[in-house]
Amino acid sequence: MLRIFFSSEDIARTRVAPADPVWELVLSLHLLQGRSRDPIMAGWRRDVSRALRRDTDSRDLRLLFALNPPRGYFPDFLTPYNSLQGFEAGLAAVRATPPELLHRDLTLFAAGNPLPATASALARGEPEVLQHLTDSMERYRDVAIAPYWERIQAAVEADRTRRSRSLLDGGAEGLLASLRPAMQWDSGVLRVLDYPARRELHLDGRGLLLVPSFFCARTPVALVDPSLPPVLVYPVDRLGALASAPGEGETRPPAGGADGQAALAALLGRTRAAVLEVVDGGCSTGEVARRLHISPAAASQHATVLRNAGLLVSHRDRNTVLHTLTPLGRAMLDQP
Repeated sequence: MLRIFFSSEDIARTRVAPADPVWELVLSLHLLQGRSRDPIMAGWRRDVSRALRRDTDSRDLRLLFALNPPRGYFPDFLTPYNSLQGFEAGLAAVRATPPELLHRDLTLFAAGNPLPATASALARGEPEVLQHLTDSMERYRDVAIAPYWERIQAAVEADRTRRSRSLLDGGAEGLLASLRPAMQWDSGVLRVLDYPARRELHLDGRGLLLVPSFFCARTPVALVDPSLPPVLVYPVDRLGALASAPGEGETRPPAGGADGQAALAALLGRTRAAVLEVVDGGCSTGEVARRLHISPAAASQHATVLRNAGLLVSHRDRNTVLHTLTPLGRAMLDQP
């Protein structure tokens, strides 16, 4: 179990990050090499594995794969805090990692994992090897992350909508309490129940950055080094199969106007089309009923039909059910 200790200052400084491309890349490497039988990820694993086998330069990814085993410790320096500012900023921070931190992380990693010969030069901070590593991250990103990025962002944003509602309804403590069942919030301590080691993390006024992640497996992830900015990565609902985005040269349909709304109403029925539009920003069954001037029972029935069709996803939090769009629902809403 991991226990994270908050002061009142830490609670006020806790926030939820948007989709982080570097964390998604690193965690996807663990998932790709693991033995998970998750059917939602089966197509992604198959397609990415095939693409990497076809890539004649895939041997250049050996160091990247070696640093990211399917389970256990992986080096903290691979997921720098600067990745909040985007993928390029994250890679720049990896290249700028001080040699003493590289040596410390790789020494800890090597205690339980084999490493290729290039790891010695990496531990010394040789610029050529750091550049090779980030080039490998870019190449892997192009195959395994970029084609699916819209779907990844949609799942993360659906989770952020849930957390924002919890924050509005219950303040920062309501946000932390909403992380159950994988985590429990009680009296200033957040407990990560299925964490693989017994650890304590004292935030000491720094707050906590919560990172919702598509590729995070069942157990939340924290950095090992307690002196780094505190981060806790946790899994989100994946909202259906991970299909790739439109191919190169294709464009996403622009958001529709009156013609698109009329076409959607003709397909779904006027009320269900209106429910889909209302749910776009995330809302509860009661709010759907109030905004559309229908009964709560009717709102619930329409939401059930849309959920069964894969257009929205519903999350129950005590007596409230919050609905958010799936990628398919958003795509339907965006049709011209």
